[in-house]
Amino acid sequence: MQRALVCGAGGFIGSHLVRALKREGWFVRGADVKVPEFSPSAADEFLLLDLRDRESCLRALDMPGGPPDRVFQLAAEMGGMGFISSAASDIMHDSVLVNANMVRESAAAGVDRYFFSSSVCVYRDMKPGEPPLSEEGAYPAMPDNEYGWEKLYSERMAFAQARKSGMKVRVARFQNCYGPEGTWRGGREKAPAAFCRKVAEAPDGGTVEIWGDGLAVRNFIYVDDLVEGVLRLVDSDLDFAPANIGTEEYVTVRQLLETVAEVAGKRISFRSVPGPVGVASRNFSTARIRSTGWAPRFSLREGIARTYPWVAAQVAAASGHKGK
Repeated sequence: MQRALVCGAGGFIGSHLVRALKREGWFVRGADVKVPEFSPSAADEFLLLDLRDRESCLRALDMPGGPPDRVFQLAAEMGGMGFISSAASDIMHDSVLVNANMVRESAAAGVDRYFFSSSVCVYRDMKPGEPPLSEEGAYPAMPDNEYGWEKLYSERMAFAQARKSGMKVRVARFQNCYGPEGTWRGGREKAPAAFCRKVAEAPDGGTVEIWGDGLAVRNFIYVDDLVEGVLRLVDSDLDFAPANIGTEEYVTVRQLLETVAEVAGKRISFRSVPGPVGVASRNFSTARIRSTGWAPRFSLREGIARTYPWVAAQVAAASGHKGK
């Protein structure tokens, strides 16, 4: 039985990745500072570890019979624009420590394949309608925020370790991911979950707030599609080649809200308020990941149709608890 270590297994994407690996017959060890919030981890083992600490990384890698065959490094300080814009110092400090320790110790332990989860935040601000950027378009580098700078640096660190040790490294640049069991409140939620929550809380005919004018262009990928892309990438021969994982369905923030309202069956209007908007647009080529045979299965509406009921149930449960 092949063995995998999933770092960040207590998080949204990490917990879904653990389930996918288990379905494929892997032995999975999860490691994180927290357990999954909404359901028990599917991992065979789960270690509560702070991977900013080198000794914790060594403990995570210390498996009976030798190191794991694959390490999936998703542990990071992250969240939506509200969090990214307000926690730049913590993001850069904490995530670089995790990445520096884990990639170095994985190589030293003899791990065969190492995956690092990067982000499309490595790219510059774009204008709506610009041609899609290939992965090489991240240079000359000019990320819009410190989260992007940290990801870009950590990509280079991982590839440098690969050149030194011979460990096979795969890097995916994630587009905005959403789905059930993702953070939906508290400041770290991303736009799809935030809108699902706001629409669930609003009455039919109500109004929700949008940061800015709602015309920023974004791309959103359903979590099952993202996880499948990760597994395809790790199995591929794409050495020293980051791959964008996302769909080619681009919408404005207003259109995202309209999609959520349509799924909810509500008439919803919006009110613009000041807030961190981020880049005006992002548009990226997915040709590299598609060369592995991967393609997304869910449209935005199909993914929201799977996500909104889950968020609405959380809102209802939270409201019921407050009423007691």
